[in-house]
Amino acid sequence: MTPQTGRSAGPGVPRGDLPHRAGATGWFDTRHRHLGDWAFVVNRLSGLGLVAYLYLHLVILSQLARGPEAWGGFLAIATSPPVLLFDVLLLAGLLAHAFNGIRVTLLGLGLVASRQKALWVALMGMAVLIALAGASRILGVTS
Repeated sequence: MTPQTGRSAGPGVPRGDLPHRAGATGWFDTRHRHLGDWAFVVNRLSGLGLVAYLYLHLVILSQLARGPEAWGGFLAIATSPPVLLFDVLLLAGLLAHAFNGIRVTLLGLGLVASRQKALWVALMGMAVLIALAGASRILGVTS
């Protein structure tokens, strides 16, 4: 806890160096963030997105119980450009979450503690390259 705010400093901020932030708006102040903070945010947001997708996926699969007509209607929607862009976003979130999970696992095992920033940059770079390759396939740019 910090004496000025009564809050813990959180990841990436030394205990005595927490700037005073007014309520929830402080979460959106990006000036004093470190790479570890961004890795934390990417992991949490991608995880929440994947959980939301899981529920959406279950609702979509329930269309199978309604028969071939309902499923055919769904396929027409699923192959539309906005939904395909959502699929690209899903792939990017999945890759970011998976590769950051690899980094966290290696860090937890004590294998890369001194090189975690370089590892995060390298893994996110790989995630971006794979996401771009997947996006070109999903959107039909390459076959």
